[in-house]
Amino acid sequence: MRVLVTGHLGYLGSEMVPVLQARGHDVVGLDTDFFRHCDFQAAPVTLPALFADIRDVTATDLEKLDVDAVIHLAALSNDPLSDLDPQLTHDINLDASLRLAAATKKAGVRRFLFSSSCSLYGRGGDEELDENAEFKPVTPYGESKVRVEQYLSTIADDTFSPVYLRNATAYGVSRRLRADIVVNNLVAHAATSGKVLLESDGTPWRPLVHVLDIADAFAAALEAPTEAIHDQAFNVGTTGENYQVRDIADIVADVVPECAVGFGMNASPDIRDYKVDFSKIRRILPAYQPRWTVRHGVEQLWGAYREGGMTTEMFAGPAYVRLREIQRLRSAGAVGTDLRWGTA
Repeated sequence: MRVLVTGHLGYLGSEMVPVLQARGHDVVGLDTDFFRHCDFQAAPVTLPALFADIRDVTATDLEKLDVDAVIHLAALSNDPLSDLDPQLTHDINLDASLRLAAATKKAGVRRFLFSSSCSLYGRGGDEELDENAEFKPVTPYGESKVRVEQYLSTIADDTFSPVYLRNATAYGVSRRLRADIVVNNLVAHAATSGKVLLESDGTPWRPLVHVLDIADAFAAALEAPTEAIHDQAFNVGTTGENYQVRDIADIVADVVPECAVGFGMNASPDIRDYKVDFSKIRRILPAYQPRWTVRHGVEQLWGAYREGGMTTEMFAGPAYVRLREIQRLRSAGAVGTDLRWGTA
């Protein structure tokens, strides 16, 4: 297929594009490229792309790109960044996604894969939640995922087939590394300080999935028969990969030599607490073959941080923490308060 990937230069997109290309797809990108100065070890793969704000994309743009499917990843990518300005999260993650979906349908593009999140389960407790579980989002980011899914379902029909891929919390090495997600963060602390630093009390549950396994799930959904996935949600992750944060810390301490587990000064309970069931995606999409475990991912990260020379200064800087880089761009006048280039 010819596939448009929005957010193709982000943490997930920069790893998904090569996976799709390796499976024979013709990929074009769409990204505003906030994180152009944030490469880790290697730059994202170069490909034909529309460099634009997702808020400005029209049906005419999509018609010119002549794609068969849209994979929509572009968003303010985590809770701290979306908390920077909840209205921006509403504008970019919600309103722009709704307009993109409507434009996709108007342009006659049938397949639309939406990068949703298990964070929409919010306060889930100890029960493993399947795709029919109640939504309990506790952040603007989680709420935006709920509302986009709900809208997409209302416009699904014979001409437009959306799919909702609810990713578990991602981890793993990427060309556009993020150190502000839990596994990557804990390993970076260990690599640079000799301590695994917990910012919560360690009790919350998190489902975890490697960035390459997410890419594999999107590829499997892209290639699946429409009737198997039309207007359906899939939790993206692996059975057995739900962890309490303190268990992740113990794995990191076991992998990184001479490393101790400690708690940050403001460590407190985290209201985001959920376990997830991943049986549906393995049943409906047998082409999805996850290969990673958290331990394997920690070992990968530890090796990459050593090879890449990760230092305390690098870890404390803006390059690998999305909120810090956005704040840097704002302070430099590169983007305005509306996060548009050159509107300061």
